[in-house]
Amino acid sequence: MARRPDPALRTDPANDERAASKRVTSLGALWPFLKPYRAMAAAALLALVLTAGISLALPIAVRRVVDGFSHGGALLDQYFLAALVVAALLALGTGARYYLVTRLGERVVSDIRRAVFDRVIGLSPTFYEKLMIGEILSRITTDTTLILSVIGSSVSVALRNLLMLVGGLVLMMVTSVKLTGLVLLIVPAVIVPIIVLGRRLRVLSRENQDWIAASSGMASEALSSVQTVQAFTHEPQSRDGFAGITESAFASARVRIRARALMTVVVIFVIAAGVVGVLWIGARDVRSGAMSVGDLVQFVIYSVMVAGSAGALSEIWGELQRAAGATERLGELLAAEDAVRDPSSPVPMPRRATGAIAFEDVGFRYPARPEAATLTDVSFRVRPSETVALVGPSGAGKSTIIQLLLRFYDPSSGRITLDGVDLRAMARSDFRRALALVPQDPVVFAMSARENIRFGRPEATDAEVEVAARAAAAHDFLSALPQGYDTFVGERGVMLSGGQKQRIAIARAILRDAQVLLLDEATSALDSESERAVQSAIEGLARTRTMLIVAHRLATVKKADRILVFDGGRIVAEGTHEELVARDGLYARLARLQFADGMGAQSDAETGVETLRA
Repeated sequence: MARRPDPALRTDPANDERAASKRVTSLGALWPFLKPYRAMAAAALLALVLTAGISLALPIAVRRVVDGFSHGGALLDQYFLAALVVAALLALGTGARYYLVTRLGERVVSDIRRAVFDRVIGLSPTFYEKLMIGEILSRITTDTTLILSVIGSSVSVALRNLLMLVGGLVLMMVTSVKLTGLVLLIVPAVIVPIIVLGRRLRVLSRENQDWIAASSGMASEALSSVQTVQAFTHEPQSRDGFAGITESAFASARVRIRARALMTVVVIFVIAAGVVGVLWIGARDVRSGAMSVGDLVQFVIYSVMVAGSAGALSEIWGELQRAAGATERLGELLAAEDAVRDPSSPVPMPRRATGAIAFEDVGFRYPARPEAATLTDVSFRVRPSETVALVGPSGAGKSTIIQLLLRFYDPSSGRITLDGVDLRAMARSDFRRALALVPQDPVVFAMSARENIRFGRPEATDAEVEVAARAAAAHDFLSALPQGYDTFVGERGVMLSGGQKQRIAIARAILRDAQVLLLDEATSALDSESERAVQSAIEGLARTRTMLIVAHRLATVKKADRILVFDGGRIVAEGTHEELVARDGLYARLARLQFADGMGAQSDAETGVETLRA
């Protein structure tokens, strides 16, 4: 069954009527992006006015040719020569308008895409708890494509048709006030269906965009976890789910297309019927001598221009509404309030941090589940170059400590300091340069192995990359790849094993050369030999760096200067490995469980290396 798009991400139907008169004006939010290219826009507008003026002058030339047909061939030759010159000017003006408007559209949309990405890439994880990645990608791609269509085509066409409509009406009145008055009687019959059906079309357009975004979100989620989907033979359900959403999107689009088609039929029929009636009256006036044949031909041409312009405007109106909806959705991203913000006047970080960390009465609740406290009154200090391990059952709050230290979230109470300065007083990009993270789920990007390691410090040399890889016990397997360090490792590192990805993540953190190293289950996917090599490298780094280690494996934490034992979001014990085992508390119990799972491991719990279990 198709999952309906999150109502929180859609326009409130109750507000649709109130917002109806303002919807298209939301395109005004594009002005800041258009402003830097005012000269290009002005040139495009000049070309547009020029071509519209030439088009409006053509019927006058036609009238003169028709009424002066009997005046001789020389005059006709001049008329047709002038017509050729006018056609050349019209072609040049149209080409210039197309080039300028299309280039302007591409430039503005590129800037919008960049601005949206620049904004969302810096938003804290709280934002991504409410919005799927696929939804954001849909806005950056589908919605910007709609805006490109408007800036690069629809607005230009709308302005041209508006000029043709107004200019044509004025020249129709100059040609025949009587016939123009009859034409104007048709206008209300055209405006009413545009307003009534256009309002309905606006709601349907937004709903259709939401379904498209939902399908993009589901596809992104399934494809990013394709191995899990296939491992659990969940392909049929994934196909059915995506098919359901895609069909719902099609059904929504079908209703929107039907509404727009109905509006087009009504408007064009009313206009055509009116033109036929006016022509009938005009033909009678020619017969009675009230107007010349040339005047009637001129009026007919202007009538066709006005009718075509009105019909085009009715179609473009729907495009403008869809683009206005897309602008609103992109505007929501650009204006999104981040729960974690930098201060207006940040305190600068020291040139080289010492790595002193302090948690002072920190409490925290995740925004997605505010009813459950993840941390309660947590206080501890880490001295420069000290190694502190965080252990405890799953869900005890260990990884949350890492996330708070990186300021992915702000604590609900208390404060966290680095070198004595509250994290909230500093710019995140500033103090994060003093931190290096090896996450529990290592992230490997779709690039070469070398560039994945260099991600930790983009300016690093190839030699420095290799040194970091050797320290992380990654050099041997990287050298054995088809192109060595330059081998493309695939999206999310699909060409690598879990342990290989983990070693690349460790090499990346080592290369960063930060004063504080954060290891969140950094060796959980390594074999014993690789783990010993990495442990040796970590011990070497620990002599000059502050380290926080989240781990379940005693081999990883037993040499730490201190171990903090977490349970239920609180620190329940603190000490060295030997001290905690001797106290016979939670840590000792976890050690015995590890020993029980050791299947022949050494009898002393201090040397256990199996995974601790809650």
